[in-house]
Amino acid sequence: MSTIDRTRSLAVPSSTPKTAAEPLGKKPAAHQPAFQRSSFEQPAQRKNLLGGLIDAAVGGIKDIPRFVEMGANVFNATTVREITSLLGGAKPDRAQDGMFVGAGGKVLPPTTKPGDVPGVTPKNDPNPDKTILYVNGIMTPTSGQLNEMQALADSSGAKVVGIHNATEGLVKDLGQCVTDKLDKGRNPAVDTLADTLYSELKAGRDVHLVGYSQGGLITARALNDVAKRLRVEDGLSPAQVEAKLSHLQVETFGAASTKYPDGPQYVHYVNNADPVPTLTGLGGDVDPLAFLKDAGKGAVVHRFTDGNLNPISNHMLDTLYLKHRVDFDQARQNRF
Repeated sequence: MSTIDRTRSLAVPSSTPKTAAEPLGKKPAAHQPAFQRSSFEQPAQRKNLLGGLIDAAVGGIKDIPRFVEMGANVFNATTVREITSLLGGAKPDRAQDGMFVGAGGKVLPPTTKPGDVPGVTPKNDPNPDKTILYVNGIMTPTSGQLNEMQALADSSGAKVVGIHNATEGLVKDLGQCVTDKLDKGRNPAVDTLADTLYSELKAGRDVHLVGYSQGGLITARALNDVAKRLRVEDGLSPAQVEAKLSHLQVETFGAASTKYPDGPQYVHYVNNADPVPTLTGLGGDVDPLAFLKDAGKGAVVHRFTDGNLNPISNHMLDTLYLKHRVDFDQARQNRF
């Protein structure tokens, strides 16, 4: 864990914790024959390691039915609906790309003000005093985003309003991630988020934003667009742009972006066992490419290790990342 990502060490700490002193009258363990030291320790260590691997494997296997169901939902929202729409049936998920998503799965146009969207509220509080904008990751139809919004609302105690990042299947979704990283092509979710943030900042309102997986990549791209508009359209200096962007509270979970503009208040969550942020995002505890990455000035990057042998499980928002989330102000103080 580090408070400012750009200063993170690239190597594993080499210090070794000191051991407790041996009782008087007993020879130090270092002077005992090797076979005596290892005869009891090694089998126990092997047993613990084996047990840990078995538990991790079992955990990964238990998650498989859920992922099969998720895959079926994506197939239905894309391929099946693409075909049925030709016969006048329900529109595919891509038709809702960049739309606002509210309670009950209600979808509203991108010109809607966030305050006019009936957001998802915590199960124990129908009238929260905070609102979060949420952008989902790949392979997530609106029904899946709605489930994530409920989990986020319950975790944060805030009303959650979604901006939908539509899925068109794994291959097209991954292709869009590449163009997002290159800041090329049009992404409706980026456009909606950038326009919304720009309008809210111009109106003098603070915004709390959460991006998960590709949603973190969309967030970074939208924030860069807003910064450019503030410089070009409003004529603000770099310092003034940062001051304006400081009204944004930004959380990312397992995000696929390596760089974020200075200004917003950031908290980034990275699971060392999750290949998405470690390989395509800000990196794990040990990252030889850390010098190429920028979490944003003053960003708090919370790195932890959790999960099993299933990399998909280790990337889930509701069942993994939100277990490690703490209140935003507490996180900004590095208290996890």
